[in-house]
Amino acid sequence: MTENTNENINNTTRIWQCPAEEFLTQAASAAPAPGGGSIAAYSAAMAAAMLCMVANLTVGKEKYRDVATQAATVLWEAQNLLAALQKQVSRDIEAFGRFAVVWQMPKETEADQAARAVQLQETLRNATEAPLATARYSLNVLEWARILAPIGNASAISDVGVAAYLAEGALQAALLSVDINLKSLRDPAYVAKVQAERTLLPEQAADLRQQVIAMMERRL
Repeated sequence: MTENTNENINNTTRIWQCPAEEFLTQAASAAPAPGGGSIAAYSAAMAAAMLCMVANLTVGKEKYRDVATQAATVLWEAQNLLAALQKQVSRDIEAFGRFAVVWQMPKETEADQAARAVQLQETLRNATEAPLATARYSLNVLEWARILAPIGNASAISDVGVAAYLAEGALQAALLSVDINLKSLRDPAYVAKVQAERTLLPEQAADLRQQVIAMMERRL
């Protein structure tokens, strides 16, 4: 991959214009971004896309006219989640980019070191908030999958299961980025707050995923 291609991928206004092959090639390279947080968001976006597809295959079908309103609501919400998660891919790359810049700040004097330490804490907090938001959105995908599973077009119902598995995996993956950043944060109150949510999210996701898969399997 050329240097120009790398710049294109890291430019958040152009990331979704980048061919998937180029995105994956850079993710597989030694380049630090896109990394785990953005890959988690990408996976969650694919989960949301699966909900959109099944909802689109349900809305307007005579066989499913009794659930058309519900399916349309799921479609609307899933489209919003898809858009939000696309932004999360870029947000995570941006957060890492800001951290990398701060990491290179001078530290020759005590004043330099103090200024750098403050900036590092701010960028680490941003780098924690990005994957945490991805985890929250992933849980939202599971919540809407729970609604779609019993009403979605049966011919594509397995894709609701795909969405559930992808969303739970994306949530778990995003939280790994949260974990690694929390270790370096020096705000005990903030760390405790995030850790409490970090503990709850996987439990909620697992419960929703189990419900979705059970309903999906009954309709296969």
